[in-house]
Amino acid sequence: MKKAQIKFVLLALIFFLVGCAAPVVKKMEQEVIFYPPLPQQPKLQFLTSISSEDDLGKAKSDFKEFLLGKEVSIKRLEKPYDIGSSKGKLFVLDKSFNKLIIIDLINKKIDYLRDQRLGALNDPSGIWISKDETKYIADMKRKQVIAFGPDNRFLKAYGDKDMFEKPVDVAVFENNLYVADMKKNKIFVLNKLTGKLIKTIGKIGVKEGEFYKPTHVIADRKGNIYVNDAFNYRIQKIDALGRHVRTFGQIGDTLGSFARPKGVDIDREGHLYVVDAAFENVQIFDNKTGKLLFFFGGSGSAPGSMYLPAGIHIDYENVEYFNKYADKDFKLKYILYVLNTFGKDKINVYGFGDWIGKSISGGGD
Repeated sequence: MKKAQIKFVLLALIFFLVGCAAPVVKKMEQEVIFYPPLPQQPKLQFLTSISSEDDLGKAKSDFKEFLLGKEVSIKRLEKPYDIGSSKGKLFVLDKSFNKLIIIDLINKKIDYLRDQRLGALNDPSGIWISKDETKYIADMKRKQVIAFGPDNRFLKAYGDKDMFEKPVDVAVFENNLYVADMKKNKIFVLNKLTGKLIKTIGKIGVKEGEFYKPTHVIADRKGNIYVNDAFNYRIQKIDALGRHVRTFGQIGDTLGSFARPKGVDIDREGHLYVVDAAFENVQIFDNKTGKLLFFFGGSGSAPGSMYLPAGIHIDYENVEYFNKYADKDFKLKYILYVLNTFGKDKINVYGFGDWIGKSISGGGD
């Protein structure tokens, strides 16, 4: 073996051993943030934030990077806008990359969907993940909804060039595909299997069942849809037959009102969650009455604060990956993600749950 080769091997071995023997720096324990704060009975805890692969806790291989060089790929989020999930994974649409970012909670990796050719994304804005992990993505510039299978391969595109004008979001219930078109001010209902148009819901206007710039749509387990009627500053609940059921919120600067409503989602008990980018908070409404129940968030740089939030998503399948962040006296029931389009914390992770510690005097129910 040549001297140069021997020198390289020795240097590499020393580098590896030094890396392994590096001192462990104990991370400062983060203050527990509850909503409402103690001594009230907490309902929600801010758990952590995810902005890059480093936040997932995967150990880096300095030796591999030394030998092979730094891997060039998308390993962090820049401007997340919408989010979905499946068991062990988060799926985030990032407006800076115009890509679907895949966060692998099991292997602690960040990757992206290799969209190309017929499945190439142009300006994706809304996503829905089905139970079988089929991904439906509304693309504003393509003027279509693009579907990718569980294997991330392109399946089909919904909508010809004349159907949609600005599809901004998509939701699925059984065989119905719901598409919110911001310019046509209506919801398109398509057959998920054939792609054929079944009907449209709404038109431009301010009356019940009418929309002005709808930006988000979700479906609940009974087939009702909830539409962010953004420029009417309200959320409208529409039943499976396309009839108006209830309105949540109105324009204003008080609690229960909206200034810039964005993402919406609904939990298994039927509570409606609405992000407001102007208030930089999340408001939670009673489904039966439309009344405000609770709110959390706010602007600032402290952990748990929001910075022009957009997407929101409720996740019951991945609680186990975030239990380590929960206070020992707080038992998590489900996870809530809020996306910040600006600021250092791109995904705020909150946990809803129950206080299981000692009784809190003066606390609420």
